[in-house]
Amino acid sequence: MLRILLINDTPRKVGRLRAALIEAGFEVIDESGLTIDLPARVETVRPDVILIDTESPGRDVMEQVVLVSRDQPRPIVMFTDEHDPNVMRQAIKSGVSAYIVEGIQAQRLQPILDVAMARFESDQALRAQLQARDQQLAERKRIELAKGMLMKMKACNEEEAYTLMRRQAMSRQQKLIQVAEQIIAMNELLG
Repeated sequence: MLRILLINDTPRKVGRLRAALIEAGFEVIDESGLTIDLPARVETVRPDVILIDTESPGRDVMEQVVLVSRDQPRPIVMFTDEHDPNVMRQAIKSGVSAYIVEGIQAQRLQPILDVAMARFESDQALRAQLQARDQQLAERKRIELAKGMLMKMKACNEEEAYTLMRRQAMSRQQKLIQVAEQIIAMNELLG
């Protein structure tokens, strides 16, 4: 069963979304207004999903969503009355997984949460791939830098420098990036 943190950022009578969630069989582990520090609240209650009920998401709501999405990513579903496509785009950019305009019906909650979870998982996978590629690119740049230093030190060509680095990595059972970092450190040490 999904553990839900419910944030009510609307002057409407509290309980409308909570009642629909309970009717649909979900566990609302905590409910509060947005005057809280959302990242701290998420850290404390560790929900599976965050639901935000708001008439129109303001800057404060978006900032709280950005902080949670950056530091403690979770699927976030926003129920709102705001039809503005620009507000919707801003909410999605901030980290909202599903943006639902008008109407909370108990029978719709499960499919909405399923879509939000799937979208969140897809976004997380893309972020992980992007981070891995960024790291590969950074490593490749460091290897190229070390290769250039080795070419100067040994007065050899690029292929020979690369071969020397590979041999060193294999003989010491290290990754090529480790050998590159050692070459760069040694070059910095010797000036």
